[in-house]
Amino acid sequence: MALFALVLSSPAAPAEFDWSRVDAAFGKKPIVSGAVHKYGLPRSDLHVTLDGVDIKPALALGGWVAFEPMGRDAMMMGDLVLTEPEINPVMSSLLAAGVQITGVHNHLLRAQPATYYMHVSAQGDPAKLAQLVRDALGASGTPFEASGGGQQAPELGFDAARLDEALGAHGKNNGGVYQFSFPPSDQIRAGGMTVAPAMGTATALNFEPTGGGKAAISGDFVAEAREVEPLLKALRSNGVEVTALHNHMLDDEPRLFFVHFWANDDAVKLAHALRAGLDAVHAPERS
Repeated sequence: MALFALVLSSPAAPAEFDWSRVDAAFGKKPIVSGAVHKYGLPRSDLHVTLDGVDIKPALALGGWVAFEPMGRDAMMMGDLVLTEPEINPVMSSLLAAGVQITGVHNHLLRAQPATYYMHVSAQGDPAKLAQLVRDALGASGTPFEASGGGQQAPELGFDAARLDEALGAHGKNNGGVYQFSFPPSDQIRAGGMTVAPAMGTATALNFEPTGGGKAAISGDFVAEAREVEPLLKALRSNGVEVTALHNHMLDDEPRLFFVHFWANDDAVKLAHALRAGLDAVHAPERS
């Protein structure tokens, strides 16, 4: 009887999802970080240029959808990269399916063609949610073929070790783009649960080589309200263009603001500029 009472009073264990059904909906395998399953949806079909730079998907066109288990369901968050004509057809399909739209905005300025970013959120069975997103993206040119694995990453053309030293972290060469990720120092909550950094709450700093030791940089800093102005001043005083300031979620606690940026200059110089941005927000944990 005591054992029976203990079973009744214990919290339900997280559901074991059949992730192969989600894989099938997206046509690819996820990156797994803890309990989070994240599916990359890069717009490799687009040829986007900005200030003479051909934008690689990993620099600023990397759409994604991620799932974090919550009991028998999962929280879904995502960032879908769309062209202007694709926005309303995709939005109408998602809204009709019960998926919440939490943001639509630019991350870049002057890009040709212009690209926009639609943030989405929902809770439910991850396989069903994945299929809803897949169906909605049928109104876009988003490719769903599996990314080629085992290919050697292209040479960077700059001293990655000096970037690591400047930023106090080790970056990762993702398809020729050197990427850094810095999780938030505070616990983030939304939709009644804790949101993992892999769900889009980490600061992302990306470097794409442009020749001669230079790099184009893009990504986003995650900041609380009191940190936004010092961050903007730090970026602008170091020659980094601020391209967008906005929210990605509707009910996050604490309230988060996402600051997007752009520059094309000496890679090490820009790493120090972004370090000034990191130092302008409250002591982030670097990894």
